[in-house]
Amino acid sequence: MKIATFNINGVKARLPRVLEWLEEFNPDVACLQEIKSIDENFPRLEFEEKGWNVETHGQKSFNGVAILSKHPIEDIMRRLPDLDGSECEEDEQARYIEATVKGVRVASIYLPNGNPRPGPKFDYKLSWMDRLIKRAEYLRTLEIPVVLAGDYNVIPFDEDCHNPAAWTEDALTQPESRARLRTLWNMGYTDSIRQITPRGPMYSYWDFQRGAWQKDHGIRIDHLLLSPQAADILKDAKVDRIPRGKEKPSDHTPVWVELDIA
Repeated sequence: MKIATFNINGVKARLPRVLEWLEEFNPDVACLQEIKSIDENFPRLEFEEKGWNVETHGQKSFNGVAILSKHPIEDIMRRLPDLDGSECEEDEQARYIEATVKGVRVASIYLPNGNPRPGPKFDYKLSWMDRLIKRAEYLRTLEIPVVLAGDYNVIPFDEDCHNPAAWTEDALTQPESRARLRTLWNMGYTDSIRQITPRGPMYSYWDFQRGAWQKDHGIRIDHLLLSPQAADILKDAKVDRIPRGKEKPSDHTPVWVELDIA
């Protein structure tokens, strides 16, 4: 069972590329971020005609997440709960959708960027991560395979970016952001990419400016974190660089895991 995460940077702008990738890579589940579309305007038919089940949590012009699957999508939850487990009604940003596919609990996550910092955007990032930690803690108690997939907007370590000095003041590398990601690891969630490839560049994002892609000046911010039950059946995890080299690509590229599920 292949599960991929892909920040597509706008479904309307990137629709041909996304459909092409789905056809070529053929994942079982695709978690999309930054669809930048309200649910009513998401091009469901184009995906459904290709055999995909589609669930979205959209927002006009910004954010937005989706889960596409070849298999039935069940028990869907849109929006990350508050710390007490209740619906966080004051959070209007569409950044989280969670569902079950073939017994695996999958979340598509678009974590806040947090820039500029300090300020309300960075505070929102940290509070959002606190809510994610709380939700992840609950999901651990279910003792089932869980895959928390998405654009985390956190560079885990300096080795996960081409030029660490250029990111020292950025919200993506701050100790508070990294500490919260480590909390998820310490809770028992496995960084799938580093489980398979412990060292070396595994970038998932290259800026459109300054020839970053051509020079391979990238960063690793797209992650699939696995609960112990999912990590136990991990077969492989890779970055799929091919879509980034296509015409009119997203600035991200897909990252995927393969789990040993029939």
